[in-house]
Amino acid sequence: MTKQDIERADRRETILIDGAAVAASLHSELRSAVENLVERGLTPGLAVVLVGNDPASSVYVRNKIRRSVEAGLRSFHHELPSTTSETDLLALIDRLNSADDVDGILVQLPLPSHIDAQKVTSAIDPAKDVDGFHPMNVGKLSLGGEALIPCTPLGCMLLIKGVRSQLAGLNAVIVGRSNIVGKPLAQLLLRENCTVTIAHSRTADLPSVCRRADILVAAAGQPELISGDWVKPGAIVIDVGINRVQREGRQILVGDVAFESARAVAGAITPVPGGVGPMTIACLLRNTIEAACRRHGAASPLRTL
Repeated sequence: MTKQDIERADRRETILIDGAAVAASLHSELRSAVENLVERGLTPGLAVVLVGNDPASSVYVRNKIRRSVEAGLRSFHHELPSTTSETDLLALIDRLNSADDVDGILVQLPLPSHIDAQKVTSAIDPAKDVDGFHPMNVGKLSLGGEALIPCTPLGCMLLIKGVRSQLAGLNAVIVGRSNIVGKPLAQLLLRENCTVTIAHSRTADLPSVCRRADILVAAAGQPELISGDWVKPGAIVIDVGINRVQREGRQILVGDVAFESARAVAGAITPVPGGVGPMTIACLLRNTIEAACRRHGAASPLRTL
């Protein structure tokens, strides 16, 4: 980045993408959508399954259940001990697949080591797979079909399009190639006619690749990997990372982007916390409503993405 680039960046105000505010607006839209469906005789139902007592997972599940109830959804909570066998968990999923009042099934990850997470994910009815992890939904997304989309990538797209609605022709770089974020987000950006690069730990000259991005998404799981001099002036920067680090004797949350240096250059940027994170549960509920409408042949009251 040249001195002139930095000076131009300093003269304009960077948009701080407030994920909490966008998520709150989406939750309000979802409540209205559920009210509309209830009036038509359809109440979407979400079943959440937690195996074990991982503290972070427990907090996350409680938030999902609370938000489900607030939105007016039926909420079914199954909390199982860490000793639950894979056979018993698969039997529960089979029952939920058959339950007519359950439209969405979410099995909280990670699972205990004796349970095959991929086997469990594949056992969920694709029509109820509100995490969007089932191979059938992954394939449909890749082919451009109607699929339930993983929640974090969906949230990223909503934040990006809140800044710029037309993305065709833009260069998008995703740093991270996970099945949960990087790969599905690449498919969504391709749908918007972006030119997409998936970068990763073995990418040659990663800073140079990032500097070409009009849309830069950090999902590598490395604290503050991306500094301001990796960011193209005016770029939209979406930070998916959530990392706990020690600073001055206390633990804080930081993203995969060095926020202050990147903020000085970017056109728009998400903070951590308060950026992508709040969107995930909102998108989970959105997927549940979409799944209910598709299963019951009802017109969706939600806006098309």
